[in-house]
Amino acid sequence: MSINIAIIGGTGVYDPNILTDITEEKVDTPYGSIKVKVGSYQGKRVAFMARHGENHSVAPHLINYRANIWGLHLLGVKNIFATAAVGSINTDMKPKDFVFIDQFLDFTKNRPQTFVEQGVIHLDMTTPYCPRLRQVLIDAAEKMGLPYHQTGTYVCMEGPRFETPAEIRMLRQLGGDVVGMTSVPEVVLAREAEMCYATIVMVTNFAAGISLNSLSHQEVVGVMNENVQNFRGLVMEAITAVDEQADCGCQHLPESPSAVK
Repeated sequence: MSINIAIIGGTGVYDPNILTDITEEKVDTPYGSIKVKVGSYQGKRVAFMARHGENHSVAPHLINYRANIWGLHLLGVKNIFATAAVGSINTDMKPKDFVFIDQFLDFTKNRPQTFVEQGVIHLDMTTPYCPRLRQVLIDAAEKMGLPYHQTGTYVCMEGPRFETPAEIRMLRQLGGDVVGMTSVPEVVLAREAEMCYATIVMVTNFAAGISLNSLSHQEVVGVMNENVQNFRGLVMEAITAVDEQADCGCQHLPESPSAVK
């Protein structure tokens, strides 16, 4: 059975045990090897990847994004649901709210952003996150009665430090809604590889200068743990509902790196 769906688990979402008949697959890529758990859910084969490693041992700026996305591509994955914890810049987006982001602002500095190493390819990113998969997530959140926002702009920072209040004021003026450290270049690489990609983000805290407290990773993980059942339930509902064989414009780009064909 082909593997058409992948879950990329971010902070707090490390457990692949929503799946059954789990095996571990090692995939060699030109950028290094990856390991993923492959199992079944509702008759569908699903790959599960822990973005930060199984023990959260890899910092956001050190993740091998190219190996991760290339490896999923080699497995045949066409639909990626990625999860992430974020801080809120927009006070309407409160802790434990889900946001189905549709745009990003990129403030990363030192990450390989592309598979393109020869020739010139200019990738269209007008719609960076797959509208089809985002609608699946919106419908799932509505069905489950979860607090959610249909759209939002994700600001991706280099990390691993948190932002200053001055940076958050700037990002708010630029139109950012939530801030994190992982969506870029993941979403860009998925688009280059002609894969449908959507991110499920959950707000864990208000960002620096908005929050009354100092920020800590422990606070982020704590809120994720409090809401992990809703997070898992949302992912499971999305896997159930998605048409894994559906055709989509994300999978047919006029320009895409020939290396990933």
